[in-house]
Amino acid sequence: MASHIVGYPRMGPKRELKFALESFWDGKTSADDLLKVAADLRSSIWKQMAGVGIKYIPSNTFAYYDQVLDTTAMLGAVPPRYGWAGGEIGFDTYFSMARGNATLPAMEMTKWFDTNYHFIVPELGPDMKFSYASHKAVNEYKEAKALGIDTVPVLVGPVSYLLLSKPAKGVEKSFSTLLLLEKILPVYEEVVAELKAAGASCIQFDEPTLVMDLDAHQLQAFTHAYSQLESSLSGLNVVIETYFADIPAEAYKTLTALKGVTGFGFDLVRGTKTLDLIKSAGFPSNKYLFAGVVDGRNIWANDLAASLSTLHALEAIVGKDKLVVSTSCSLLHTAVDLVNETKLDGEIKSWLAFAAQKVVEVNALAKALAGEKDEAFFSANAAAQASRKSSPRVNNEAVQKAAAALRGSEHRRATNVSARLDAQQKKLNLPILPTTTIGSFPQTMDLRRVRREYKANKISEEEYVKAIKEEISKVVKLQEELDIDVLVHGEPERNDMVEYFGEQLQGFAFTVNGWVQSYGSRCVKPPIIYGDVSRPKAMTVFWSSMAQSMTARPMKGMLTGPVTILNWSFVRNDQPRFETCYQIALAIKDEVEDLEAAGIQVIQIDEAALREGLPLRKSEQAFYLDWAVHSFRITNCGVKDTTQIHTHMCYSNFNDIIHSIIDMDADVITIENSRSDEKLLSVFREGVKYGAGIGPGVYDIHSPRIPSTEEIADRINKMLAVLETNILWVNPDCGLKTRKYHEVNPALTNMVSAAKLLRTQLASAK
Repeated sequence: MASHIVGYPRMGPKRELKFALESFWDGKTSADDLLKVAADLRSSIWKQMAGVGIKYIPSNTFAYYDQVLDTTAMLGAVPPRYGWAGGEIGFDTYFSMARGNATLPAMEMTKWFDTNYHFIVPELGPDMKFSYASHKAVNEYKEAKALGIDTVPVLVGPVSYLLLSKPAKGVEKSFSTLLLLEKILPVYEEVVAELKAAGASCIQFDEPTLVMDLDAHQLQAFTHAYSQLESSLSGLNVVIETYFADIPAEAYKTLTALKGVTGFGFDLVRGTKTLDLIKSAGFPSNKYLFAGVVDGRNIWANDLAASLSTLHALEAIVGKDKLVVSTSCSLLHTAVDLVNETKLDGEIKSWLAFAAQKVVEVNALAKALAGEKDEAFFSANAAAQASRKSSPRVNNEAVQKAAAALRGSEHRRATNVSARLDAQQKKLNLPILPTTTIGSFPQTMDLRRVRREYKANKISEEEYVKAIKEEISKVVKLQEELDIDVLVHGEPERNDMVEYFGEQLQGFAFTVNGWVQSYGSRCVKPPIIYGDVSRPKAMTVFWSSMAQSMTARPMKGMLTGPVTILNWSFVRNDQPRFETCYQIALAIKDEVEDLEAAGIQVIQIDEAALREGLPLRKSEQAFYLDWAVHSFRITNCGVKDTTQIHTHMCYSNFNDIIHSIIDMDADVITIENSRSDEKLLSVFREGVKYGAGIGPGVYDIHSPRIPSTEEIADRINKMLAVLETNILWVNPDCGLKTRKYHEVNPALTNMVSAAKLLRTQLASAK
């Protein structure tokens, strides 16, 4: 019985690639140094999977930024502004597209479906010339082959690539990128031909858009694409992978009828109805079914007995020799190896499986299906499952009752937002176009060292508080010198906006090396929600009160909202997600009310990941938005009219949920705008009325590029064309944690100057 892994984490067990990338970007190491680190990581990954016994081992899943950008490079689809003159695309062009450079902005970045992973959005138009410009897929296949390991090269499928693209600037927004299918297929044919010549026997195309709500024209594009590729693919085993949701019936019909394809992969973890679809619709004879029964997006140990039962049901439909055991999606979305977790509670650790353990689970299931069941392994797994179900640390009756009592109320503030804004303005006395930042300031090496030493008990609490207080004082003084209107304390005590809160909430566990890639070199360490959630004591009041005492200007209390904590954690899978979210909302509500009692007049409750959790299928979206928005309102429904509630969202497409955002009833929302070509503003051009305060980001903080005063002023003017002057705020797209002070200072200087310039112009126009 065969086993298969869709994809694997690329950062390394201790973030080796992250540090290599950042060292290269900072000019401290060479491209050869970066390439060597990457090659060593790939070699280790391939050898690990081969050693376990995996038959279908993926290659070309190791991206230096993301796999869609890799595909853009493969197709030579470089926007003209980057000055690429042809030939093999190197790191200069590749990273300029991803991160921008001193003179050019980066391409848009957005979320990969409903995950916290991001990709660089291709910019395409009718005049784009495609050419085979990156041989990475072939080179990595050859690299593995030289190690004696035959891999399955993975390519983002041609149709999904186009559906995930957008019209380039200057191209009609109505332009269908699918019109370019005929132009990109010849490049795919070249890649396939080279892979065949190199000895590849199997290729995997990832076509995850098949789980979306596609129309007949879009589905027809898949039929056309693979019909045209059929002759090129002749002699190869070809697998098309889908993941993240159930595949709709029409898409299933289209997929299983594709020419030149020998196997189909399905997510049977999030796609809970796909098994029924396979049973009712049937499965084509002589085709392979890649059954994604091991969860690639969470860290819970697989229920091997339940998965084996599912596999036996599929075996009866497709036959033993046509069933392949697989992960539900790439393991990119989970942590690397549980072996590195030496400080994790033993009982909780027994309930978990990271990527390395999931590889073992896949192989164990494949062997069991082939009649070689490891009874000891299955027995230990059953014992861990039973332990988790019965553990008293998982359930808290008081928390469950409090969450259940929330039903039946909408938890809205008593006064409408217009009246609240008037009351707040009387108290805060802010200028028009008030300036602020999103929360974090640069995390220096010294700051990281202080937090590390405190956690390791190398410095006392008194020394730690003194160091953090000095950092807050520096950030407050800088903002006052820059003349920013509403300040932040810079979050020097926080390594991560979710981890910080999870560490102080009951029901959460934490890892030492459970890092997951978010984008580029950015890694996050998601908390593990294993039980009912409650707040034992105040979490931020001490630092926020300290920061407010240093200035007469308003100081924002900074919190992470319940939906974002949920979506950026590894969430328990033994109860509905909304129940866990309501529990978190109650904990944050307690913190909001404590901040208000301590004299904090502006409180920001970030919901950066609200859009991210939106289900991929439209039929499931209304229910999610209802409980997600309700959870946010729970957090602040009890505050006074004069307390200003902010929220923040970033790097997603918000236009389709704008009415839900309005329904959150925040006083002010700051939202990503600059990197996505200001498409957020199109909502307001189309007539959506927004009465609360709003701060569409005026510059992209994920690029080292420093925008000029004139550029920012131009952005603000575009906003003023569709938004009322009295509700518009001026702020960056996101927090400043990932930037250096030599980038932040001039960028914020220019931002404040632009706001003042516009204030003067508006005053003189009266």
